[in-house]
Amino acid sequence: MNETTRKRLMPRSVVVGAIALGLVGGSYGIASAATGSKTATTTGTASFLQTATTAPPTAGQPWGPQRSDETPLTGDALAKVTAIAEAKVPGGTIVRVETDADGHATYEAHMVNASGTPVTVYVDSGFDFVSVETR
Repeated sequence: MNETTRKRLMPRSVVVGAIALGLVGGSYGIASAATGSKTATTTGTASFLQTATTAPPTAGQPWGPQRSDETPLTGDALAKVTAIAEAKVPGGTIVRVETDADGHATYEAHMVNASGTPVTVYVDSGFDFVSVETR
């Protein structure tokens, strides 16, 4: 191979390498967004991946994932809301107990009742039962 041919091949190999790297990186980004991975970091502005990772509700989790504006309960509040929810939905299984950002009540307990139907039990700030919503 002469000098002129080698000089022409060098830029082509760089271009081909850059394209391959771009395809691999893009494929990883799309796969991460499709699976709901939240490993992306943001710089300055909101990332597209952040908005793409908010998964919609599914049959297995009809309420969707934990929302950023709702806080999981702990301690005494968790115990009280759990007891109320279990009393209102006998044989039900607690999935998640948290604050309610939708305005139904102060707290909510996401559950699956004995027949497998998703329900949400709402409890007010005084730890009084408000309602049960079946999905």
